[in-house]
Parts: sequence; structure tokens; C-alpha cells
Amino acid sequence: MDLISWGDFTKVELRVGRIVQAEPFPEARKPAYKLLVDFGPEIGQRKSSAQITHLYSTQELQGKLVVAVVNFPPKQIGPLMSECLVTGFHNEAGEVSLCVPDKPVPIGTKLL
Repeated sequence: MDLISWGDFTKVELRVGRIVQAEPFPEARKPAYKLLVDFGPEIGQRKSSAQITHLYSTQELQGKLVVAVVNFPPKQIGPLMSECLVTGFHNEAGEVSLCVPDKPVPIGTKLL
């Protein structure tokens, strides 16, 4: 494991957002959804792709709070320009479980 400095960590903008739209992403190489995540008035809405189809349906993602990195440069994923990275953890089967706050917090809140 590589050690990083506190300064390195503080450069990462991890924010809470609310998924406002989730739809299938058939053009993706691996099964994925296209997400639109609202981070509040300071950051606005951002698009992302997430390989979370094994554990989540598009319907249950609507309104869900997630933790995402919002200061990576945009990345082209097929026809989608991803503007944030929604975070998660692989379970024992290799499926991605979203990293979410366990209590309600305002959208746009930064991880401290």
C-alpha cells in the first residue's frame, strides 16, 4: 500500500449527491447504467457511468444518495462523457455495492 500525505487526500473532492436519473447503458463494454447525479447549486448535476447492474435496478437508484469524486477530469466512456466517479466496493462475488451515507445529509456535502 502506498502512503499519501494529508495534502494529497485533501485534493480529492468527495461529495454527496442524489441520483436523479438512472438508465441502461447498452453501449458500455460491461453492463452499466448511465447516471445523472445532483450535487446541489455549487456543483450542479454531473453524468457518470456505473457498473452496478448486478445489485441495483434503475428504479431503486432514483433518489439514492451516493458518494462521488467530483474533481477528476471528464472521461469519455463510449458515447458518454463521465463527469464524476460514483464510489463503491466490490463484494465477494465482484459486484459493486455503492458507497453511501448511512444517514441523510445535504447534497453537495464534502467528505471531511
